[in-house]
Amino acid sequence: MGKIKILIADDHSIVRQGLKQIVNETDDLEVMGEASDGYDALQMVRKGEWDVLLLDISMPGLSGIDVLKRMRDEKINLPVLILSTYPADQYALRLLKSGANGYLTKESAPEELVIAIRKASQGGNYISPVVADLLSENLISDHQEVSHKRLSDREFQVLCLIATGKTVTEIADEFSLSVKTISTYRTRILEKMHMSKTSELIHYAIKHKLVD
Repeated sequence: MGKIKILIADDHSIVRQGLKQIVNETDDLEVMGEASDGYDALQMVRKGEWDVLLLDISMPGLSGIDVLKRMRDEKINLPVLILSTYPADQYALRLLKSGANGYLTKESAPEELVIAIRKASQGGNYISPVVADLLSENLISDHQEVSHKRLSDREFQVLCLIATGKTVTEIADEFSLSVKTISTYRTRILEKMHMSKTSELIHYAIKHKLVD
């Protein structure tokens, strides 16, 4: 039986090196490709033959959320594990609903990552105890009105970054978009959430544990 072929998409070389070390020390796994931004990742997914994609959320140009969405829109069924610095509370449920096979933070133990890769390679989903708790809570909250569920993926990303104290200019730089575009997202977020000030967004995000 051949090794599980893995593609890593992360804009930090030190993270990619660390993941390669973990993966390549395991007999049945092998990193066969690396991408440093979302556009490269998508092109490599389209052209290569992989068993699992390890995908970061925050990358220049095209975010991991956008990469996953485009893959699923194009009917690319390659298993995807999200590996992020963001806590599961922020993005896990949204990404699982978008077609990810699992969500792990970069602080996860190497053994957990290996288990998740093996499960995803077989077409299964890896649900960590933290994410399982979130799923249970979500079943309850589905019966209640939760404002941020009205937001698109990009709007939700912008909300989370606003809540961490980043300026519109800083967010625009992170997404390689114009300040005007981010300002438009901010306006839409306020409208959808029936709020009028940024301070209300920050208070909401903290209350609903969307930021640390």
